[in-house]
Parts: sequence; structure tokens; C-alpha cells
Amino acid sequence: MIAELVDGELYMSPRPGGPHGRVTSVLTMDIGTPYDRGRGGPGGWLLIHEPEIHFELNRLVLVPDIAGWRRERMATVPSDHRFLIPPDWICEVSSPSTYRLDRQRELPIYAEYGVRHAWLVDPERQAVEILRLESEHWVLANTHGGDDRFRAEPFEEVEIDFASFWDSPPSP
Repeated sequence: MIAELVDGELYMSPRPGGPHGRVTSVLTMDIGTPYDRGRGGPGGWLLIHEPEIHFELNRLVLVPDIAGWRRERMATVPSDHRFLIPPDWICEVSSPSTYRLDRQRELPIYAEYGVRHAWLVDPERQAVEILRLESEHWVLANTHGGDDRFRAEPFEEVEIDFASFWDSPPSP
């Protein structure tokens, strides 16, 4: 189970299923290699899978599927499980059990605390929405689906092969 605390209310979600895990794994590799590791890309980011972000101790604890911080804002990971600096980018991979929570409860919190970019991936629809924070409100910057290849903020230097999210790896 994954636990999140939103306005003092505890939300429990089951561990993600296979399609969800596949999307987060492929996306972390596609973005992490050039942005976190600096291999074939600009570097300058710290990407974390399922970080426990404490916006306000004992009131707001969110766990996005992937989060990214520009290294000038957070150069190293905390020594414990609590991330106290809001990320610059989050990615939520929707499932039937988390769809409403991600969109209706968590996105406004991310906006309130200045998270600049959000990607919402829906494995069932094979779609991703790219959101940007403008004047404390989320604006839809773009959508992609199916087998699109795309570049999206804040990671425009790298082309994402969306088809690889849905495909299983080749058999040996």
C-alpha cells in the first residue's frame, strides 16, 4: 500500500499494477538518463521514484509516481524518507483507484506549493497530458497518445517514444 495524507485525511492506495509500473520505469529511464545522470543530455535534475513529499508536516504528505527537482534547488537527496522541498515537476500515472485523488485533490496542492510542471499519464487511454503552472493555475500545454514521439516541458531536449510505454520488452 501507498499512504498519502491530504488535509489530515489518510488515503491508502494499492501498489501499482503492471502497466503502471511499466510506464513509470520507461519514463524514468527516458528522462533520467539525460537529465539526472547527464548522459546524452543536459543533466541538472534529480529524479526520484515515489518520493514522500512533506508539504506541511502532519497535514500534507503526497507520493507522486515520479518527481524531479532542479539540482540548484535540491542538490542531494535527504538522508531520511522525507522530502521537504517541493519538486519542480511531478508525474502521476493514473489508475482507477487514484484518478480522482490525483486530479481533484493533489493537483491543486502541487499548484499551491509552486510545482511548475505536471504530467498525467493514463495507461488505459494510452495518453499523457502535459500541464504547466501559470498564475497559480494549471494550463494544458499539450496532449499525446498512442504511439506519439514527443518533446515536452520541462524536458524538451529529449524525444520521448510514447509507444515504448505500452509495449512489452522484446523476448530474449
